[in-house]
Amino acid sequence: MSFVINLDDPPVPPEPGPADAPIAGGWFPAIDPRKIREGYRIREAVTPARLREALIAAIITVTNDLGAWQAGQDAAGHASLAAVPAPSIDGQSRLLHLYVRAVALNAKAEIVERYRDIDITGPGERRAEDLDPSVGELRRDALHAVRDILGKSRTTVELI
Repeated sequence: MSFVINLDDPPVPPEPGPADAPIAGGWFPAIDPRKIREGYRIREAVTPARLREALIAAIITVTNDLGAWQAGQDAAGHASLAAVPAPSIDGQSRLLHLYVRAVALNAKAEIVERYRDIDITGPGERRAEDLDPSVGELRRDALHAVRDILGKSRTTVELI
């Protein structure tokens, strides 16, 4: 038995497995785990299945936060988030950018929280406690993206 490799043929990329497939969001846009991994620096140590699990949890969180707003937009006749009138940035609705950002940051926060060892760059360089502000900052930025979609202020002031 012999195998012949033709070096003139371009390599065929593997078909994405179920863990790499975009995650449908219904009224909200699908989330592509590969784009999130690249855009938000999620290391290869996080398996595609773990990333997908974190993204699904983040989608649930963000869609829960936007539930009443979405119902209002749907009642106004907007069939999807992409159909809601909004300024465009880089050829795409700012609302789509904000939604993807909110989902990605919530997912990354969960990954850093659950799999702390993936974000530690070298022995002794960073302790797990040092990552806590990072998780808080990720969650804060995700909340800012949701509040921007809702058109609400980012600052909450309460008198004691």
